[in-house]
Parts: sequence; C-alpha cells; structure tokens
Amino acid sequence: MASSVFYAFHDITLLALLAFSISINATTSFRVNYQATEYRRLYATLGVIANLVILLFFKYSPLFARSFFEFDQPIVDYLISIPLPLGISFYTFQGISLMIDVFKDPQRLESPIVAPTFREHLTRTYLYIAFFPQLIAGPIVKAQEFMPQIRTKLFSKIDWEFCFRNLVIGYFLKMVVADNLKEFTFWIEYPYFLSYKPLDLFFLLVGYSCQIFADFAGYSSIAIGLAGLFGYKLHINFNFPYAASSFKDFWKRWHISLSSFLMEYLYFPLGGSHKGRVRTYLNLFIVMALGGLWHGAAWSYLVWGFMHGIFLSTERFFFQTLRIDHGRYSSLAYSGFVFLVVTFAWLLFRLPFAHVLLYLQTMFSKTSLAFDSHLFLHILAYSSPILIYHVYGTWGKGRRSQVYWRKFEYGLFALLLFLIFFNSGTAGTFIYFQF
Repeated sequence: MASSVFYAFHDITLLALLAFSISINATTSFRVNYQATEYRRLYATLGVIANLVILLFFKYSPLFARSFFEFDQPIVDYLISIPLPLGISFYTFQGISLMIDVFKDPQRLESPIVAPTFREHLTRTYLYIAFFPQLIAGPIVKAQEFMPQIRTKLFSKIDWEFCFRNLVIGYFLKMVVADNLKEFTFWIEYPYFLSYKPLDLFFLLVGYSCQIFADFAGYSSIAIGLAGLFGYKLHINFNFPYAASSFKDFWKRWHISLSSFLMEYLYFPLGGSHKGRVRTYLNLFIVMALGGLWHGAAWSYLVWGFMHGIFLSTERFFFQTLRIDHGRYSSLAYSGFVFLVVTFAWLLFRLPFAHVLLYLQTMFSKTSLAFDSHLFLHILAYSSPILIYHVYGTWGKGRRSQVYWRKFEYGLFALLLFLIFFNSGTAGTFIYFQF
C-alpha cells in the first residue's frame, strides 16, 4: 500500500498501469509455478510478451509515430500524446525477470513462507515489483534475488551502519554534486553551447559526466540504504566505474543491475561468446544497441548503444583475439581513454543526434586555448568529489578495519552531512526518471 501511495504522487492515473502489469505477472507466473505443468513454457512466454508489449506501447509509440508516419494524422497525434509512465523501464524488466526465473527454477523464488495460494503469490509479486525504494529508477532487482528475502523482518537484523553510509553518500552525490553541477551543465543545450569556447565545451562535458554519475549512483545508493532499513538487501549498482581499466570493465561497474540483466536474459540466450567470433561480436552489438534504446525513446540512444558495442568489440579483438598486452603505464593511459570516450558519449543522452554533431563541430573547429575561469572553477569544485570518491573507494577499500582509517571516515561523513544541509543545489528530478 505504501508503495502505491508513493507511486501515485507522480500520476495517480498511471497507478492503474502498474497494478495491471503486476496482475499479469502474478497470474502468469503463478500458473507457471503452481498450476500449468504442461503449459509452463506457454505461460512464461505470454508473460514476457505482455511485459514487452506494455513497454513498447507506452515508451516507444511516440518514437515510431514520429519516425514512420506523416504528421497531421489522428493516429500520430494519439501515439505522440501517450504518457511515459514513471519507472516503466524498470518494473517491466523486473516482470520479465520473474517470468524467466520462475520458469527456469521455481524453487529459487521460494521464501521460507511458501505461497501456495494465488492471493499470497499476488502479494509477494506486488511487493517485489512495486517495492518503492527501487521502483522508479532501480537498481533492477531479479526475482531470484528479492523474493526469497520476503519474510518476517526484525529490527535487530538491520545493519544500521550500512544503511547510514549508503544514505549519506547517496544524498551527498545527488544534492551536493549533481544538483550543483546541473546549474552549469545546462549550457550544453542548444543553442547555448554555440557561444562557448572549445575548452569550455570540454569542461562542460566532464561536468555532465560527473553529474550523471552522481545523480544515478546517488539514487541507487539511497535506494539500497532505504531497502536495508526495511530488511532487504539490494546489490550495488555502481562500483567506481570511472576507474575502469577497459570498456568491458566499465560495464562491470556501471549500472551493474542493467548489465547483469542484459547479460543473463539476452546475451547468454543469444549464445554469448560460445558460437564463434563473428556471432560474439554480433551478440555484443545487439545487446548494447537494445540496452541503449532501453534508456530512451530516441534514435540517439540507439547510436549510443552501437557506439559502446563498437568499442567493446574492437577491444575484444585487440586484447583477446590478437592477445595484445599493455603494461602498467599504457593501461593507465587506456583507462583515461575509456573515460574520455564514455564522457563524450554522454552527449547522446543530452542532445538530439544533429545537435551532438554540431556540438562536436563547434568544439573541434576552433583552436583557441582560452576558457571561462568562472565556469572552470565551478565545474572543478563540484566534479572533484567524484575523483576523490573513486580514489577513496579503491585506495581505502582494504583499510577500513584500521583504527586511523575509521576515525578518518567519521570525520568524512560528518563533513558530507554538513555539506548536504548547507551546500545543496536547487532541487531537481533524477536524470534516470526519464528512462
């Protein structure tokens, strides 16, 4: 009930769609798990198709209408007017996870309290899909990970320190870093960027790269902390991705729940890397392209996915097929290259494809080294916590049991709390709410 009230604050009319989605998933998964022994595959397939149809209709109808139909037609006006339900990309993926997991191994979804009746199964399905901490923007939670946790919870079992850490870090990343950076990165939009110098455009890109990380990693950390307060453990969604040593490593660190979902439910069923070199590269392109399009109903997201697919395939060819080894210093340089490519690719998240090309043309058509020092200092001030965060997360990982390190952490979290209360930016919606 609390999750329904939480979701209804955005748009109470779209709560009906969430309830409809949950009902379909509960009904089909119940038949797969408990009733239709000889029709398990049929019901599981119907459940997956139903989730995809809901996602395609509500999220991609406007894109298809603008791309394949002429304007000034009633059908086009209708399709463009279809609202985008908040969190639909996330809760439909969780419905798909439920269908596949219950079909593959029903016993993995059982909690100590088995749900033999449809009403109990519906209740558990509702809690899994509509659980409010991660309902709107993830992390994407697999049914096999969440549903076995549905049991009686005790306050004595809550890891308060774990929850505190995640909540403080999450609110700091969102309110102090992301919300302050957005006051400057909006200059990336057209036509504002036309009046900026090349170095300014580069600084804005780095700032936006830090902003989108802080915004989404902040939400994920808050969701993990809130879920922990209710006795549920969600897996980390970000593992210091800008410290990645390769594109493959980046996707093991960035939006881990999506990467894991696409790997398990799409890449492996397509054959993974076990059907030859050409098929492996094709699978990578398919997975990354669909992963890109999942982020938004625009062709620029598809291009973003293809771009990552190209770099993943190229990297795999050089490092695994040709077995080219890189030493310590070249590895560090390659990490910097990965960061730069990822950062430039974020332009496709912010601008239409035509404006991306114009932005790059504006950036590289001039040779001036002049820059706006005011803009640079503000971007540096609010981006530097991301660098410190990555250094802290990697260098301090094995030192947290040491007494001096623990004292340092106490002071650090006190500083983060101070900055949350006294240096937060103006409130803004989370970037991934649009996905």
